[in-house]
Order: sequence, then C-alpha cells, then structure tokens
Amino acid sequence: MDDTLKRLLEAEMRAERLAQEAEEEAARLVQAAVAEAKAQEERFRARIPDLHRGFIQKSAERAEQTIAELKRRYDERHIQLRNLAEEREDEALAAAFDILLAAE
Repeated sequence: MDDTLKRLLEAEMRAERLAQEAEEEAARLVQAAVAEAKAQEERFRARIPDLHRGFIQKSAERAEQTIAELKRRYDERHIQLRNLAEEREDEALAAAFDILLAAE
C-alpha cells in the first residue's frame, strides 16, 4: 500500500510539475506574442512618416500632372480663340466700316 501511495504521490507531483511547466510555457508564449505585437506596432509607427511622405509626394505629382494638363488645355483653347478672332477680324472690320458709312 505504501508503494501505491508513493507512486500516486509521485504521479501527482509529476502532473503538478507538468501543469506548472505548461502554465509557465503559456505565460512565456503570451509574453513573446505581446512583445512581437509591440515590436510590429513600433515598426509600423516608425514607417508612418515614410508612408506620409510617399502619400504627399504622390499627391504633389498628381497635382503637377493636373496643372500641366490644365495649362495644355488652356493653351490649346487660347490658340483656337486667337485663330477664330483672326478669322473673324476682317468680317468685324467690314461690319464696323458699314456701320460708320451708314451713319454718315
């Protein structure tokens, strides 16, 4: 009976030791996971200025492209209007002379 009790006590002690080791390992894993999450968060926070700069740079590039496109369209429209004005200049002068001559 003493042997049986000794074996049961030893088995219980081993089970407690295993349970304690498992709890310690779980705590270590949780701590490691928390540390890794914090490290990833720090890496992300460290990248925020670069991400922001990249966003600003791309926005500036798009703005420059839009300005260049608007300028090109403006220049094209200006040329069209100038050409139309030149085409109609003779008609306008003739009409003005007709009005002046009719007024005399």
